Amino acid sequence: MSTAWQFREATLQDVDNLVALEQRCFDYSRMGARSFKRLLVAPSAHIYVCEQNNTLIGYYLLLTRKNSQRWRLYSIATAPEARGTGLGRALLEHAIEVARVNAAISLGLEVKTDNTTAIRLYEKLDFAVIDLLPGYYDDGTDGYRMRLSFTH
Repeated sequence: MSTAWQFREATLQDVDNLVALEQRCFDYSRMGARSFKRLLVAPSAHIYVCEQNNTLIGYYLLLTRKNSQRWRLYSIATAPEARGTGLGRALLEHAIEVARVNAAISLGLEVKTDNTTAIRLYEKLDFAVIDLLPGYYDDGTDGYRMRLSFTH
């Protein structure tokens, strides 16, 4: 893990860089500036960015609902040039810690069934597949719903 990574809560000044990272990382279901701006001021959204040398190289978005302790990892992205460095795991571990500190009882997510790299990472951090979501993604790809429970 690089000690040069800096994690912090995202601000409205990050919107352009977040949109640019979305464009570089995803070819489906991309979020635009309007969505990021709305989420950055929403009490139910928690967006954290990771920077290296003042360059945004990753982010994640957690969503919550009023009166619910079940949190959702809505999006997580790692810049292509930072893949394979452990940044994805560091982002995910940071997200898990934020959820735990805020008294979540679980953290759920959806992932494309063909995204084996992400699925392996989630499983290493004790997420389990709890549901198959046929045709879940815009391109018709199936998804898995996965969950990490903080209560045993």
